[in-house]
Amino acid sequence: WWFYLGWTPGFLKAKFGVDLTEVAAPLITIYLLADVGSIAGGWLSGRLMRKGFSVNAARKLAMLACALCVTPVFLAAVVDNKWVAVVLIGVAASAHQGFSANLYTLVSDMAPKRAISSIVGLGGMTAGFAAMGFQMFTGRLLDAYPGAYLVIFIVASGAYLVNLSLIHL
Repeated sequence: WWFYLGWTPGFLKAKFGVDLTEVAAPLITIYLLADVGSIAGGWLSGRLMRKGFSVNAARKLAMLACALCVTPVFLAAVVDNKWVAVVLIGVAASAHQGFSANLYTLVSDMAPKRAISSIVGLGGMTAGFAAMGFQMFTGRLLDAYPGAYLVIFIVASGAYLVNLSLIHL
């Protein structure tokens, strides 16, 4: 998520020559798609529960759908059309939001009420530190290899499937 937010303008400049005066429309597109995912992720798990799936299965299936929607984001680094790259990043950002909506709710499904805020807080802090480390890694990688966005997008492509696997275990 923080990679998409923080590095998309630099990526668009490096790959497509988009400068700061031209980045508004791509970023608005990405944020609007993220808004859709935030709502759709919660809707999907709710719909699955109404169809008879257990809470556990509904949340994990919704998270799997979101994780699978992120996987094509690596193509953003290799396509030749700026808007195709923007849509790929936007869909990944949308899927992130849907994944997150279910992840936060998963805690309230599993933990006692008195522990929910502590678990979410610790999880958020851990995610913040992990994001900070990934941002530093991204900066160092791009300083050394300015065209290395593909590596970072590949990591982003698989991160949600890895996370869901860990959650499932």
